[in-house]
This record gives sequence, C-alpha cells and structure tokens, in this order.
Amino acid sequence: MVDDLLFFKLVRVVNLTARPFAQRVGKEQQLSLNEWRVMALVGAQPGCTASQVAEHTGLDKMAVSRALAGLQKARRIQRQDDPTDQRRTRLSLSAAGRAVYAVAFARAQKREAELFEGLTARERTMLSTMLDKLVASVSAADDEAPVARTRAAPRKP
Repeated sequence: MVDDLLFFKLVRVVNLTARPFAQRVGKEQQLSLNEWRVMALVGAQPGCTASQVAEHTGLDKMAVSRALAGLQKARRIQRQDDPTDQRRTRLSLSAAGRAVYAVAFARAQKREAELFEGLTARERTMLSTMLDKLVASVSAADDEAPVARTRAAPRKP
C-alpha cells in the first residue's frame, strides 16, 4: 500500500510542513517556498554560489534560477562577481533580504519546535542522523547514475 512506502511518507511530511509556511509566512512576506529555501541557505552561507544552493537544497538548477530571479526582483538578494572565477557569482542577502530572513527564520524555528515537540532529544538526534545518511545515500546514487543519452540507441534487427 502506498501509505507504507517510506518515500511517500517523506514527501507527505515535506508537503504537510511546507503548506503552513506558504499560507502564513509566504503570503505575509510575499515569498515563495523555493525563494525561502534559497534565502535560508544564502542567509546561513553568505557568499555561496547558485550551484551550491542547488546542491544543498536539492532543488534543480532551474528552480534555483527562478527563485533567485524573484529574490533579485524584490531586491532581497545581491550577486557579486567571484574575484577568483569571473564565471561565478557569489550570493548574499541585501538589507531587505536580511529583514525578511530574520522574520521567516524565527517562524521556521518556531514551527520546527512545534513539529518535533513530540520527540525526545534522543529521537530528534536519531532522526537527524538518519536523514543525513539518507541525503548522503541519495546524493551518492545520483552521482553514480548514468547520464541520459540524447538519442535513443539504434534497434537491433
């Protein structure tokens, strides 16, 4: 049954936790969920690149690009050329971005505390460790996955 699949449970947890954010903080701050995910990482790691944001959030590069465009349009993010590599830009929050980040981050911390209040400290540590292992496993599997071919292989007669 689908309810027994771990993947389904993970997706359900993400959706159930993301929905209240979008309904409360997202509407109030005019911030999409992906914009918040990008903003959260850039706020925690100023100077990161868009590729690093994609890697750490699990979002695809196009979703990161769209989120960055929205954040830049709202003047919440700044891009600076990387002095060591002109092909890259480094990301940081603007003053307006830091203000939104402070509000959203405080709400996210409160929501996390509410979500996990039914777990003991040991259970939270175990869950965090298991999620770290799962992320590493999925990342390793993705790194090993063969690149899709652009053309179909010829059929054998």
